[in-house]
Amino acid sequence: MSTAAASPSVSRDPGPIAQSALDAITRRLAASAEHYDRSAEFPRADIDILAEEGLIGLTVPVHYGGRGAGLAESLRVLGAIAKGEPSTALILFMTFGLYGHWAARKWPIHIYERLAREAAAGGGLIGGLRVEPELGTPVRGGLPKTVARRTAAGWSITGNKIYCTGSTGLQWFSVWARTDEQQPRVGNFLIAADSPGISIVPAWDHLGMRATVSHEVIFSDTPTPFDHALDVRLPADWVAGPGDHLSLAWNALGISTIYDGVARAARDWLRDYLKERTPSNLGSALATLPRVQEKFGEIEAMLYTNRVLIETAAARADDGATLSAVEANNIKYVTTGNSIRAVEIGLQLTGNPGLSRKNPLERHYRDVLCSRIHSPQDDTILTAAARNAFEA
Repeated sequence: MSTAAASPSVSRDPGPIAQSALDAITRRLAASAEHYDRSAEFPRADIDILAEEGLIGLTVPVHYGGRGAGLAESLRVLGAIAKGEPSTALILFMTFGLYGHWAARKWPIHIYERLAREAAAGGGLIGGLRVEPELGTPVRGGLPKTVARRTAAGWSITGNKIYCTGSTGLQWFSVWARTDEQQPRVGNFLIAADSPGISIVPAWDHLGMRATVSHEVIFSDTPTPFDHALDVRLPADWVAGPGDHLSLAWNALGISTIYDGVARAARDWLRDYLKERTPSNLGSALATLPRVQEKFGEIEAMLYTNRVLIETAAARADDGATLSAVEANNIKYVTTGNSIRAVEIGLQLTGNPGLSRKNPLERHYRDVLCSRIHSPQDDTILTAAARNAFEA
């Protein structure tokens, strides 16, 4: 079967997007961020803005109408989106990752081309549905309960998925399931979101990242064609192979970038607040106090560390260097921890105003705390780092 890897020009890049354009996008998304946090609805207006800017197909190859962005440029754009509205960024993180040349090389090429062109035209939003009530995240092992059964016309999918990012606004689901064969295979099955036999249970009511609408999706004998089995293998074959390092890098660095963007939005608001807030008993702005300057400097140092780690790793990966899972996930651990701590310092410096819903800092804090839930989680990362060191 011909696959997307057969295209010779997937790496072409028309050049970076101007920083001024990204800053303008951040401001437009930030204007409605409070609304989406309170309503917890799919951020349709944000997606429309990004579609108008031609960014849904950011990672789609140029010859399919996209920008063909590499890892570093994709993360730069993702960070600008996250700084404005992080739930929107997490939804696009899925789409960027699944359409990136590093992830789609094993798709049937006619399927990839169809969806890639949809994304380049401003549609084609896709999400990976992997987590289940019984299994939890597949990162920790085990077969999914969701089953793909062969039929005369293709596959019939039955099962429940939870924490389905973007659920109500996606056009496509990439569903992690096992086959009903005597020796089950596991992999991703592509399902159109308007297929019969799909119901969405509004289960997502979380502390932060509320506009991701990460609801439960139930499949009941949902049909999909034979060729929509995107990448299905024996369980033992699901190990990282040549070329998979880019997917590993995207997952770790993408999550790092989203929550770094949240922390940077918090830092910007905090900087203005500290420069403007002038208590009558002080007679000058809080920003003039050495203690405040020291703590704000701590924020700056952590965000600088984040930027260097993410940008250096992305540039290396784009240049063809292999970023190991341990290395990529260590970056995720350090940067997400820095992002949480940076926003926490903001709360320490502001007191009650920082926790008021009329100010965005409390929203940034709720959002940044969600960095802890993404796989692999800290215990897995640190255990792997220790074992790697002991075995060196």
